[in-house]
Amino acid sequence: MKRVIALFCLIAFALSGCAGGDIAIKENVFVNQADIDDTYDVIVYASEPEGVAAAVSAARNGMKTLLLSEDGALGGLMTLGELNFIDMCEGRDGTSLVEGIFREFYDMVGGSAFDITEAKNAFLALCENEDNLTLRTESHLAAPIMDGDELLGVKMRETDGEKSYYAKVIIDASADADLAALSGVPYTFAGEDIGEKDRQMGVTLVFELSGVDWGKVYRYLNFARLKAEIKHTAGGMGATAKMAWGYTDEGYGYEPHDSLMRLRGFNLARQDDGTVLVNALIIFGADVLDEESKAEAIARGQKELAYIIPYLRENCKGFANASLKATAPQLYVRESRHIIGEYQLTIDDVLENRDCWDKIAIGSYPVDVQPTAQQTYGTVVGNPDRYAIPYRSIVPLEVENLLVVGRSASYKSLAAGSARVIPIGMAEGEAAGAAAAYAVNNSVTVREIAYDKTAVASIQATLKAQGAYLEDFDLPEEIMSHWAYDGVKTLRALGLLDGGYDNNYYLEEPMGKWRYQNMLNGVLNKAGIAHDYIEVNDNVPARQVIGTAARAAAGFVGVKNPDDFEGYKAWLLGEGILTDELMPYFAESEAAPESDAVIMLCANLYKYLLAHGARGVQID
Repeated sequence: MKRVIALFCLIAFALSGCAGGDIAIKENVFVNQADIDDTYDVIVYASEPEGVAAAVSAARNGMKTLLLSEDGALGGLMTLGELNFIDMCEGRDGTSLVEGIFREFYDMVGGSAFDITEAKNAFLALCENEDNLTLRTESHLAAPIMDGDELLGVKMRETDGEKSYYAKVIIDASADADLAALSGVPYTFAGEDIGEKDRQMGVTLVFELSGVDWGKVYRYLNFARLKAEIKHTAGGMGATAKMAWGYTDEGYGYEPHDSLMRLRGFNLARQDDGTVLVNALIIFGADVLDEESKAEAIARGQKELAYIIPYLRENCKGFANASLKATAPQLYVRESRHIIGEYQLTIDDVLENRDCWDKIAIGSYPVDVQPTAQQTYGTVVGNPDRYAIPYRSIVPLEVENLLVVGRSASYKSLAAGSARVIPIGMAEGEAAGAAAAYAVNNSVTVREIAYDKTAVASIQATLKAQGAYLEDFDLPEEIMSHWAYDGVKTLRALGLLDGGYDNNYYLEEPMGKWRYQNMLNGVLNKAGIAHDYIEVNDNVPARQVIGTAARAAAGFVGVKNPDDFEGYKAWLLGEGILTDELMPYFAESEAAPESDAVIMLCANLYKYLLAHGARGVQID
């Protein structure tokens, strides 16, 4: 009730509107020095937010540092992709989990929704305030400089020709780990690690509107939220003076003209000049590692906006006078490469709230898998309280003197659904800068640090002194004590089971038709087994669950078993797919079994298929 009253008071306070000064900020422009050195302690490639954090951290730790930016302005996704609605990382108790340099930036721009020009100026100021930091813009990666497996430097294309720069430690902060990939670091792409290489989350083209009535937006979304609070139904909408989220029904109600495109619920951020940035347009079919394909996707998005803007005027409160001002210069890309490092963060690390001895950052964000061309509605795999990012996850395999930070760090693809957010990447960048300084000062490699507890403890102490939040924690989830949790873990790691924002797997509910079909067919697909699509009745009885599982397993190993319920059960029990613990859940042939028992059965089936030669996705 207190929340409802507070929200009502907030709305009442703003009934007169939310108009501010609407004054545009002037952008500060950086000009490269004519001549700079070619040798440094630390080079940071790419000026994404993670790269700025890494360079500033290295410089503050006494390193002669070079930050190489492909772009003329700093900030990458936040400024050129115009993703200015920050995905914050907070524990369930409200603890802010990412501090340090990220917090400095956050305070400089005034919160989690900010003006793009102000952000460009803030990133530039962070760099220009460091005497040990040299910045080079419009510097494009040509090739790594290698000596065997050692990365010694980088060749860059600049306006006055090709330049070579050398350093003892190099940090790749590019969104797609381009330098790491060119240097020979192994990686997977998109969902390749779970057998879905072609499953790439859609990209977003952020667009800018003028003429939006922010007062109407504010009142509409907050009154809708108030009604949801009173009725105890899901809200999912709201607004402040600078940011808003909602219009979910309106977004999904749009019928795109381009079939490889869709609109979803809106994230809105108000700029200082009164315009509004909209993050809502999902585009499929773009090769995010190909510049021409990305340019084509932007052009397709701009073409679709000719239809979207009239739809918004007609259907979205506050948008009656909206008009398109511009689109972001770059796409918002959510995933591409996932490099393979000394450790790969897993979905269990994230959703079991795991701490680790070598943590360099603590994250917390829902495992948000956005729509793909194959599945045009996204999903939330689960929602952690908090989890640790190991130092080992920024140390790539097979290449020396290199650290990789940001969304392409060493995460499994499902874990990346949470760990990809910028605050976590900036915390990693800050840690990489401190680790690089430790390596240089102590004449050790960044890989040696990964197995030296004294070195890691020293780096952690440095980060804490810089303001980082790295407190220990022990926060097991309730689901972990459930008898069927091993099955949950198995299917979840395969991408076949989602818990949503409330981590509810509906284990005690009867297994439904579509859920079971997706689960069973998914298990066979993940195991790499060719098969016809298996269908069952609407109210799935135990006999169908047992029969379909038995026929799938027996067909794979090349045996024929009795074609009846009891015969199937006996064979599955003998093979270890059905266990004594599960038998009571499948006692009655026509009864609908609970989901927990079916999940365990499907998990056992998958493990059986792998044990008998299926060449499918390996699970940790």
